[in-house]
Amino acid sequence: MSRIGNNPIAIPEGVTVDIKDNVVTVKGKLGELTQTFDAVNIKVEDQNILVTRSSDTKEQKAKHGLYRSLMNNMVAGVSKGWTKELELIGVGYRATNQGQKLDLALGFSHNIVINIAPEVKIETISEKGKNPIVKLTSHDKQLVGQVAAKIRSFRKPEPYKGKGIKFVGEEIRRKAGKSA
Repeated sequence: MSRIGNNPIAIPEGVTVDIKDNVVTVKGKLGELTQTFDAVNIKVEDQNILVTRSSDTKEQKAKHGLYRSLMNNMVAGVSKGWTKELELIGVGYRATNQGQKLDLALGFSHNIVINIAPEVKIETISEKGKNPIVKLTSHDKQLVGQVAAKIRSFRKPEPYKGKGIKFVGEEIRRKAGKSA
């Protein structure tokens, strides 16, 4: 029995949920998200979204908690939004942005310039004596995570000195260097 799938999702003020032909549309102050679904039943009752399944087949059990979590992320995204912060650790590592273009100097021969999706708001914070931080904000949790993972993939943190791009708050497993 899915424990996550059985929990109702509270719909906050200013958020509307429409269900038509296996497509859920959630609208809020920050934007609009849609999600198709199958193998489960979704209904709105008393400012709550309920996800139920009609039988206990393996497919329905698997998708019960999944669709409940996706709906919860959509409702939270259009009402509060999602934020990911990346920290650049390394001598000479810099990040700047002009609009939706992110310019990263990561120790390669050329800077990396990446175009960010228009749904994601980007902000770079550079303070003297501190590591540069790239802050990504959007109403779509999946898109923010995907963009953050793409940026992190350019220079993953290495285990000896910890240089690279890491999420703020991420613990890097460190290794001892050569013992001579």
